[in-house]
Amino acid sequence: MSTPADPRPLAGEPLPLDLVNTRWTDDDGAHDLLESPGGLAIWLSSAGLAETVPQSQETLDALVTTREALFGLLQPESINPRRDRELLNETLRHGCFRRSLGEHGSERKVETDSPGWLAAWQAAEHYLRLLEDNPSRIRKCANPECPLRFYDVSKAGGRRWCSMATCGNRAKSRSHYARNHRG
Repeated sequence: MSTPADPRPLAGEPLPLDLVNTRWTDDDGAHDLLESPGGLAIWLSSAGLAETVPQSQETLDALVTTREALFGLLQPESINPRRDRELLNETLRHGCFRRSLGEHGSERKVETDSPGWLAAWQAAEHYLRLLEDNPSRIRKCANPECPLRFYDVSKAGGRRWCSMATCGNRAKSRSHYARNHRG
């Protein structure tokens, strides 16, 4: 059985941002992929985790909690940053890296309390890596109505929009209209 296409306007960002981007707003209103039928399967497939993470209530609950923490941490003025950090740390307590010496050198394997925590733990751990690498490249779309986040990999670091095809073009259209239809 094949998984339906991912309906989100922005997918394929680093795992923690991709998880946050399972909630979005468009002309049809607010959407939540993880609350839609088959949404968990779509996201796991899109994130490349369909073969390793079970489609279970435990997985869904872990992802929703982790998404809530990440979304709060990505807000410039979080309502409760301490709670958001604690939620993310709770997710991180469900797993770890197990290091060993293998035939070809150092090996590192992720271990979680149960398979249902694997995707959420990986998203939380990857968020920490983004913070270590270059936190200033974690951005919110410049469209004030758009909740999407992205990791700016542009050479100059000047990306402003989740997508030029959607939010970028809308902003340009509004600006053009405003310039040409002044009072």
